[in-house]
Amino acid sequence: MSESSNTPDIPPGAPRSWIGRLLRPVVTLAALVYFLIDALVYWIVRPLARWVGALPVFAGFARWLSGLAPYPALLVVLLPLVLLEPAKWAGAWLLASGQTTTGLVVLTVAELLKITLVERLFHLTRDRLMTIGWVAWILNRVSGWLAWFKDLPPCRAARRLVVRIKDTARTAAGAVRRWARAVLG
Repeated sequence: MSESSNTPDIPPGAPRSWIGRLLRPVVTLAALVYFLIDALVYWIVRPLARWVGALPVFAGFARWLSGLAPYPALLVVLLPLVLLEPAKWAGAWLLASGQTTTGLVVLTVAELLKITLVERLFHLTRDRLMTIGWVAWILNRVSGWLAWFKDLPPCRAARRLVVRIKDTARTAAGAVRRWARAVLG
């Protein structure tokens, strides 16, 4: 033990590095699962978000948003995250406590609203947000990480599978349309 403290003499960083090495894969896996779920929901919701964003009622809001300075624009983008992220955790708690229907509704609505709002708001304010140094640094790091992740063999295989499924669905839909035209005249 060292004289100045009641802790044993441990090389600097040893406990942290051991714990860090132990927890890093768990935290990385949890983050990957979280981001994959968000990405899957985003992929499904994206057409809806574009449709909503194109509605005339939002044109005035888009003009107002385009006039904001970078930090107020950041606040507008972060507000749905701050409000809706806890709702997702509440939905998970409801699921875990046996309230399956309510939990699924809360979780689904919160996720759909969050992704739709944040995607549209980010799209409208991205250029101004990139003028904030630390935001640009974070977004560049996240973009780099996502590019690395998308280039992993399992992700490439999943993308190929999705393309094959889409192609098969298009071919089947075309065959059904041709059959329906032939039968119905």
